[in-house]
Amino acid sequence: MRVSAYLKNKQPIVYRTFSNALSKGTVTHSYLLMGEEGTPLKETALYLAKSLLCDHPDPLADETCVTCERVDKEEYPDLLVLDGSEKNIKKEEILSLVNDFQKTPMERKGVMIYIVNMVENMSIEAVNSLLKFLEEPTPNTYAFLTTRNESKVLPTIISRCQTLRLHLVPRYEVIEEAISFGVSQNDAEMLAFFYNDGSLIKERSESKAYQNAKAAFDRAIEGLDEGPSFARYTFEKDVTSALLDKPSARFFFDMLSVFFQDLVAKKVGDAVNLTSYDKILGELSQSLPHLEESLIAIMTLRGDIELNVNMSLLLGHLVNTITKE
Repeated sequence: MRVSAYLKNKQPIVYRTFSNALSKGTVTHSYLLMGEEGTPLKETALYLAKSLLCDHPDPLADETCVTCERVDKEEYPDLLVLDGSEKNIKKEEILSLVNDFQKTPMERKGVMIYIVNMVENMSIEAVNSLLKFLEEPTPNTYAFLTTRNESKVLPTIISRCQTLRLHLVPRYEVIEEAISFGVSQNDAEMLAFFYNDGSLIKERSESKAYQNAKAAFDRAIEGLDEGPSFARYTFEKDVTSALLDKPSARFFFDMLSVFFQDLVAKKVGDAVNLTSYDKILGELSQSLPHLEESLIAIMTLRGDIELNVNMSLLLGHLVNTITKE
């Protein structure tokens, strides 16, 4: 994903705000990036961080220099990332970060940067430790925090940061852009629920995690269309074998959640988002007995992935819930 083009064309306020700060030498020591589900918050935070480190900024990062490439490869020692997108960030992680940032920078640029992605997913103890560091930052230290839920971020965190908000691009525009990059309509419609940029959808559509999840998803839907017995066989044989890692499993459950939301909409006569699946949505909305209960089960079991529950047992419970009389 070329974040520079994304910001310039789709998030001009963020682009101009940070460009002006770099040009005038008025960059704040901490920023809080806000955006709804789908906006590339982590990618944007990394790009703004690169803009402070880039060998040839103009005024933002060129994304092609050696330093930018090292950041992309996670080989830049003075840039640390804590990611709360899938698990809570603990106090010990913040204390370790603070300890690292009290040392002399390893790179000659002398700039140290940390990113905390999904800052709302921090323990109270971690938040308190971060607050102390935000109040008294070390020289040439910069922070980029991100959140998808502003209401869950403590006002004391917000007050210590300059806020930058990413706005959602209309979904139909994202789908059209993704298709123009060669993404199938089927994949574009699905991934537009999770990513608000066509080029990012293109990247994710080619990832192994998505391809595994998509294969499992398509087999699951085919199995459900054939009836309860075949569905259970399909989940046990084909779906389980395709979901060999957590990223694939997360994608699968998220896709299934979107599909069942469309099933509920179809049942009551509302428009659906996954138009590529319109025919099977119509069939399953009539044949599956309790769509709302199944949707709740999908969303609940999605959280169990992080608890290292056996995938076969997880999927067995899911298909039994969906197909029970």
